[in-house]
Amino acid sequence: MSINPFLNSERQLRNGWWILIFFLVLASILMPALLVAQQNSMDVSIGLQAVIIVIASWICQLLRRKSLTELLGKFNMRWLKEFCLGGLTGAALMLVPALIMWFLGWVHWQWNPIGFSTLMSIVLLFVGVAAAEELLFRGFIFQRLIAGLGQWPAQLILAGYFLLTHLNNPGMTGDVKVLASINIFIASLMFGVAFIRTKSLAMPLGLHFMANLTQGGVLGFGVSGADQSGLLKPVFNEVPEWLTGGQFGLEASVLGLVCVVITFILIQRWDIPKGIDP
Repeated sequence: MSINPFLNSERQLRNGWWILIFFLVLASILMPALLVAQQNSMDVSIGLQAVIIVIASWICQLLRRKSLTELLGKFNMRWLKEFCLGGLTGAALMLVPALIMWFLGWVHWQWNPIGFSTLMSIVLLFVGVAAAEELLFRGFIFQRLIAGLGQWPAQLILAGYFLLTHLNNPGMTGDVKVLASINIFIASLMFGVAFIRTKSLAMPLGLHFMANLTQGGVLGFGVSGADQSGLLKPVFNEVPEWLTGGQFGLEASVLGLVCVVITFILIQRWDIPKGIDP
């Protein structure tokens, strides 16, 4: 029996073709935006990138005759609770290693007075980063890969893709590059399992947003190598960067890696209460 390369056994377009369609739709929207931005000597903001990914995802869902809520999860009280739970987990993910470093005398903080408008711009930046990255890496592509290949192949493919997009970040050299690469790869698995366990982007969004906001906007560490002003300014004592992550951020520290691994395991083993099982 011959295998149809385009349609599956249910006479539906195969998931690999849908992923190709997504990238084509995304490129058809993103390229004009990039050209307009270049002509006006501007950048395509992370917020606009998130909007473009939402539009591309929505168009693909329309073509599949499915709703956008299939990707995002149904917006209700459960969605808000999962978002908040993800936010608390993301904050703890950064606060725990930072407090251990402070207790061990590896780092201390100085107050960094910033205005309200600066603080709001930081919050909006990390909202955009979380929305853009989670929609791209845990949205349409990820969910089509799960449907076509299964959970773990999809997880490994997207974790590799997630890492690839961060490899050229500032400070990706030496020991920092090794630790940060492992951390970023496992962090992607952590975000992915948060979606798999809940069938919603609420928890990954909250987790990603608050991890970045706590690391950069509150503690003042770099975020994946990008310099970031925060409410506090870290002062590093005479210890190797692999212990603190240095200016790259907690993602490049041993303690940060340990906390990401533990969080990944806890979410993977999370016993979802009866009555809200996805």
